[in-house]
Amino acid sequence: MSERSDSTAGPTRRRFLQYLAVAGATANQLLRPGRAAAEATPERLGEVPTMSYRSLGRTGHQSSRLVFGCGASLALWAKDELLEQAFEAGINTFDVGFRGYYRNAEENLGPFAKRHRDEIFLISKAQVPVELEPNDDVTVAQAKQGAAGWQAAMDASLKELGVERLDAYYLMASHNPKLVTSDEIWETFQRAKQAGKVQNLGLSTHRNAQAVLEAATASGRFDLAMIAITPAGWYDWDSKGLLPESPPMTELRPVLDRARAAGIGLVGMKAGRYLKGRKFLSWGNAGAFDDHYAGKLAAADLSAFQKSYAFVLEHGLDVVNADIQDVGQLRENLVAAATSAEYFA
Repeated sequence: MSERSDSTAGPTRRRFLQYLAVAGATANQLLRPGRAAAEATPERLGEVPTMSYRSLGRTGHQSSRLVFGCGASLALWAKDELLEQAFEAGINTFDVGFRGYYRNAEENLGPFAKRHRDEIFLISKAQVPVELEPNDDVTVAQAKQGAAGWQAAMDASLKELGVERLDAYYLMASHNPKLVTSDEIWETFQRAKQAGKVQNLGLSTHRNAQAVLEAATASGRFDLAMIAITPAGWYDWDSKGLLPESPPMTELRPVLDRARAAGIGLVGMKAGRYLKGRKFLSWGNAGAFDDHYAGKLAAADLSAFQKSYAFVLEHGLDVVNADIQDVGQLRENLVAAATSAEYFA
C-alpha cells in the first residue's frame, strides 16, 4: 500500500468529477506537438481541488505536492499572472535555474519571488562546471574548480532573482557521485549557508540517478534531491526515454525510502516527459505506463500526464515538479497533485 499525503482535503465526489471535466479539456492538448506557450487558455484558473501538502524532508517546509517548475516556463518571458494564480491555488514551492541553462527564467521570476519571499520556498540550481563521466575519479583540483564555479552561479542567481537568500540551491544535472559528495562542495555550501545566502543543499539528477541518490543518502549532507523517475522506473537523459533494464518504480521504493529516512525530501521530475515523446518518434507515448496502473487509477478519467504524476506521488516521492506553461496545464497538474491519494485509498 502506498503512502498517503500528510494532509489532504479532497473535494466531494460530485465536485471532483467537475474538476476532471474541466481538466479533460486540456488533456489531449498536452500530447500534441509544438504547443506554444502563448496558446489561448482560460483567463482565470477557476475552481480547483484543495491542495495537499507534505513535509519536505528535514527542511521543515510543508510543501505543496505540486512544485511550479519555472525554468522552461519563464525562460523567454515573464508570466506573473500565471504565477499568482498558482500561488492563490496553494502552490508554495517554486523551482528555477541559472541563466546558463534557463536563460531569463530567474530574472522573470524575480518580481513574483520578491513579492512573496516570506510565503514561498524558493529553489534555484546550477551545474557544477567540471567535465567528468559518471564513474570518473575526482581530483581535489577538479572539486575545487567545480565548487568555485557553482558558488559563482549561486551568487549570480541571487542577483538575477533580486533576493538575498534562497531556501535551497541544487547541484544541477548531477551524475558523478564522487563530485557531488566531495568535501569541497560541502565546505562551499557551508560557507554560503553561514553567509545567509542559502539554507538547504540539494541536487537534481537524470543520469546515473540511482548511484547519485544513494551516494547523497550515505553522505548525510543533502536536504533535497530532485530525481527523474517514472512509474516504469528511471528516466534516461541520454536517450530521452526510459533507462534500459531499470526496475519499475515499485521495485525502487527501498532506495527512495532510505533517502527519505535520511532526511532527504524527494522531488520528482520528468514523470511524464517520456509520454510526450520526441518529434522524430511521431510525438507521444501516451500509454507507456498503463501496465503499471491498477484499480482506481487505471479506471480514472485522467490524462496520461495526470496518472503519471498521481502514481509517482503515491510511490515514494514527497512532491512532483512540473513545467507549467499556461493556465490549462496548471489546472491539470493541480488536479493530479491535489487528489493523488484518492486513487490508492
